Amino acid sequence: MSNQSGRGRVAGLPVWDRCAVMGVVNVTPDSFSDGGRWFDTTTAVKHGLDLVAQGADLVDVGGESTRPGATRVDEAEELRRVVPVVRQLAAEGVTISVDTMRARVAEQALAAGAALVNDVSGGLADPDMIPVVAATGAPFVVMHWRGFLEGGNVRGVYADVVTEVADELHARVEAVLEGGVAPDRVVVDPGLGFSKDAEHDLALLARLDRLLGLGYPVLVAASRKRFLGRVLAGPEGAPPPARERDAATAAVSALAAHAGAWAVRVHEVRATADAVRVARAVEQARAAAPAAATPGDATPGGTEASAAPARADHADRSDRSDRSAEGAR
Repeated sequence: MSNQSGRGRVAGLPVWDRCAVMGVVNVTPDSFSDGGRWFDTTTAVKHGLDLVAQGADLVDVGGESTRPGATRVDEAEELRRVVPVVRQLAAEGVTISVDTMRARVAEQALAAGAALVNDVSGGLADPDMIPVVAATGAPFVVMHWRGFLEGGNVRGVYADVVTEVADELHARVEAVLEGGVAPDRVVVDPGLGFSKDAEHDLALLARLDRLLGLGYPVLVAASRKRFLGRVLAGPEGAPPPARERDAATAAVSALAAHAGAWAVRVHEVRATADAVRVARAVEQARAAAPAAATPGDATPGGTEASAAPARADHADRSDRSDRSAEGAR
């Protein structure tokens, strides 16, 4: 990782000196968060441009819901939903990520102007994905994935979720590299909410350093997810609806930015754009602040340096007083 803030850069994408903000455009009727709101091409394009105006650095366009139990759309329908939106946003100069598990959708979206492939399966759902990405030279998001969210895969079982996710991501990245994707074009994503319970998601957020230790930029996609609803509800309450979790999402964005995430993926951009900019300002202030003096340091003009002569002078006066008293007796 090479940019000045230490969170890495991705070849083929702009360089940001802070955590980037990826806005979400779901061109689907059944997303868990905003299904149907941006389903037609015109509305989806307008929404993407609105997200950029609100502070998004790149826009993630997807035409297939990955919520638990969602029915997969066929390839032709996914292409119909995604490619026109990508083409029109690219024509407006927007940096676009395509959210797909299908190689042909990725290929056509890249040809239409997308700059990044965000595959929640990390290339496992379609064996042609890695060859396509490698051939085009596109950056690629490798997410932690244990299969489609159906049956027993909806809730994952882990003995140590942080270690297991890090190890499984490492193995998947190795496979992606062997498939020809360049290492400076790989991004990793812990897959929050995918075969994970709330405590798993929180543990992964608490230990993002382990994922950063893999040596690749990290994307955090926590927006409006179930674990935030559980946190906000408390032990007894009902989780708030997905669209009432944006303040909590912005809080996670600030924490992820502070921890060193390369980007955060969110539905509501403005609050997160503010949050990551504040996190960056604090980083810069910390870097500019002088180091605090350690107790006991002898610094010119400092407390310890000035105290030493005073103690010596006091000792000298005491010694003279003692000698005078001895002479008087």
